[in-house]
Amino acid sequence: MIKFQNLTKIYNTQAGKIVALSNVNLEIGKGELVSVVGKSGAGKSTLVKIFTREEKPSKGGIFFNDINICELKGKKLQEMRRKIGVVHQDYKLLCDKNVEENLCYIMQVVGVGDKAIAKDVKKVLEIVGIENRVCHFPHELSGGEKQRLAIARALIHRPEIIIADEPTGNLDVYNSYEVISLFKKINEMGTTILLLTHDKEAVDYLQKRVITLDQGKIIGDDKKGRFIL
Repeated sequence: MIKFQNLTKIYNTQAGKIVALSNVNLEIGKGELVSVVGKSGAGKSTLVKIFTREEKPSKGGIFFNDINICELKGKKLQEMRRKIGVVHQDYKLLCDKNVEENLCYIMQVVGVGDKAIAKDVKKVLEIVGIENRVCHFPHELSGGEKQRLAIARALIHRPEIIIADEPTGNLDVYNSYEVISLFKKINEMGTTILLLTHDKEAVDYLQKRVITLDQGKIIGDDKKGRFIL
């Protein structure tokens, strides 16, 4: 489903060249839940930015269903992005919209009809467990509830893969457990999940495949791994 092929990213700075990723080769199958771990500066955030096309690689590519997303433009790029849901550490919610409106906005952007929106919003809020907070605004939600809403936003357009970038970084232990359990539940429903994290407890709890990055290179790939750094 997903193939990272010779993926390399080099930044040219005043201090010289910084190699963020170096010839990363990796395959992720449909329906997998994979954790990517590594110290700060290992290349995890760069991986996300290239996957979501915030940046382009210096060399290599990312193939999603045999299509190199690094070469897509215009309409084809937008179509590909709709197959990918992204969950950020800092939530990236629309502060002037309530829970329901945050989800409706995403659906309206992609041209979904009102009846389908109402049905899907209700279903997704039930999946993430905040259906009783539908009229609340982001500033009225706890950290765990904000992250659940962020997950709902990533899930609402039924993506084939969800990329979660440090989703427990701002949460306490209890809420971290709840959010990771939610990702596990979504994965069991068939969605592929790529989890980039520093959270040792989360990785050890999942007991799923673990990819370890160090200085832009893969140094570990364990089918049922644990946090080793």
